[in-house]
Amino acid sequence: MVAAAQERHLAIREPSTFRYTPGKGVHARVAGHTVAVGNIVLLEEANVPLPAISMGDGTRVFVARDGRFIGSIRIADQVRDGAREAIRELREMGLEVELLTGDTEASAIAVGESIGIRRISSGLLPQQKSARVDELIHQGRTVAMIGDGINDAPALAKAQVGVGMGSGTEIAHASANVLLIGDDLRKFADTVRTARWCRAVILQNFYGTLIVDALGIIFAAMGMINPLLAAFIHVTSELTFILNSTRLLPRFSRGD
Repeated sequence: MVAAAQERHLAIREPSTFRYTPGKGVHARVAGHTVAVGNIVLLEEANVPLPAISMGDGTRVFVARDGRFIGSIRIADQVRDGAREAIRELREMGLEVELLTGDTEASAIAVGESIGIRRISSGLLPQQKSARVDELIHQGRTVAMIGDGINDAPALAKAQVGVGMGSGTEIAHASANVLLIGDDLRKFADTVRTARWCRAVILQNFYGTLIVDALGIIFAAMGMINPLLAAFIHVTSELTFILNSTRLLPRFSRGD
């Protein structure tokens, strides 16, 4: 919005007061006028009469000055590059993907369809996003939440794995456990794939060590191996597990 105002050479004035209501909008005092900018709920709570408006595509931001509706701004959602590919990769890894958004149902459905998400919850306030994450956790799910805005912060903090986008707000960064550089969602798919790979190799080494040591103790107790052979088996197994760990050495991935 600021960029659009600058392109039209409109003067941008600093407000004397400013109050933000999460998930609804802002109230401010600008040049002696009381201004409210946000969704329908914000203006209805401020008792601002609204004319009949076609919502259309995208998200409508309503503007009122001194208690009188003066217009609206339509914001079209832009799907991130690689978002559809990232969703496809996550599905292939067996993950379920759900879209939680404060946008209108029509806008949310349009975005969801464009990137391949079927489970969509729209018109959510920040606390409702957090409540949905909490609900999934109580169902026994392991929940990762990806977000970049102020309204995503409570859900990011509630999720077992909060993932902040590098291009997002500072509060989203502070609430997240993982911070992705940039805004390419495919990096999250790469992160999940890498994490699973690391876990698999670690478990292979862990259980492999237990099995070799357990068998070694049993055979030694039965007198089937001598100390020299035991030392050879131990060193050989450790070398095998070390070589197995080398599979975790950095490999070239997207963005390298």
